[in-house]
Parts: sequence; C-alpha cells; structure tokens
Amino acid sequence: MTSSDKREVNIAKAIIEIIDKYVEAKRSAFEQFIDTCKKIAALSSTDPAGAIAFVEGQLQPNVDARVFEIVSFAILKAHYGEQSIFWGWTAEELQQDVLMLYKTGRTNANDGGIDFVMKPLGRFFQVTETIDVNKYFLDIDKVHRFPLTFVVKSTDSDEDVRAQLRAEAHRKYGVDAIVARYMEAVEEVINIPHLVEVFEGVVRTGKLQQVMDEIVLQSRVEFNVDEEDEDDSAGDA
Repeated sequence: MTSSDKREVNIAKAIIEIIDKYVEAKRSAFEQFIDTCKKIAALSSTDPAGAIAFVEGQLQPNVDARVFEIVSFAILKAHYGEQSIFWGWTAEELQQDVLMLYKTGRTNANDGGIDFVMKPLGRFFQVTETIDVNKYFLDIDKVHRFPLTFVVKSTDSDEDVRAQLRAEAHRKYGVDAIVARYMEAVEEVINIPHLVEVFEGVVRTGKLQQVMDEIVLQSRVEFNVDEEDEDDSAGDA
C-alpha cells in the first residue's frame, strides 16, 4: 500500500450517533419502567396479584442491574422495617428501635461506595450481578474487611456462591489465612430465591403497597424524573 492509498476516516460523528441512540433507548426503557411502576402501584390494592407478578418479574438474572437494585432495596427495606432491636449504653437504659435500611447513592455509580446501610445495627449491603472474586474482595477492602451482606442477582445458592468465592480466592491468593479473613467478611449472601421468599413474607404482612411506592420513589430519583417533569410530559401529550 502506497502513501497515496492511505486515508484518514473520522468516525467521531458515527460514534456520537451510536452513543446518542443507546442513551435514548435506555432512557425510553427506564421511563416505560417508571410508568409501569406508577400504574401498578395505583392498582396494587385492587389487583394485588398483578403487582406481585410485576415485582417478582424484576427479580430475574436477566433484568437490568439498576432495576434489580431498586426492587431489591424496596423489598428489603419493607422486610427489615418489620423488625426491631433493643439497645443502649447500659442494661438499665435500653431503647427499642425499628431496623431502617437506607440507600446510599445511585445504582452502578462508580463512587466506591456501599449500596445500602442499616441503622442502628450498622450492617452494610452491596448489590452485585457477578461472582467475581476481585469485585467482592474490592468491596470488602473498601471497608477494611468489615462484614458485608451481598445481594446477588443470581439463583445460585448461598453455599454455591461462597464455594465459588473460596475457590477463586485460593487461586488468587493461595494462602489459607488470607482467604479465611476475606471469607469471614462475607456476612450473608441474599440471592434471588431468598429475595422472592422475603417478598412473599412482606406481602403477607400487608406491605405490598409500601414496596410499590418505594420502587416508584427510588426509580424517580435514579432516573432524574420528578413529579413536575411527569406533569409536563402529560400536559404535552
């Protein structure tokens, strides 16, 4: 090939168009998700079976990671909100507090943070869709091996997830003491079947509407949609 055959092709415009189309498609999908959530939340008292089927449909391995995290949070917040503990500085000064779960930031945000935090127990929760030992141990290192509960977008059992982590850790570190220290920091593994079981318990206690309302609220926050934007869109239509 001679120098005269060489040509420079600027693909920047094509790449920008591809990115814009991707963003448009994702935004459209999320807006549709929010709209569906709102409709089902409004009908959950008259059509509980439909609302239950919708929520369980979001607890699947192929569901968007952001949607899975939002739905998981709504379910776990309602679940732990049914529990309380007694604590205090002395045995004579005990107080009763309901367990409260807080979402600490946006989903999939590369901010190095922890996804959920529980008060007053101080439990940390991390949502993940992979069984990647580097991802798990990086999360554990963020909090200096403070125990973490992992909410996993998988149907693998707690035992299987731990076995995979342990096997990968041995391949990575090869030192039993190091592997043991990391594995001890995995406080609990909450998989999809566990989430479905927890959700069924929440429904039995009459908190289906609470779960639906929380999903709508967190979806609005996540996708930067507020009620004024929705009202404007309705008016334009």
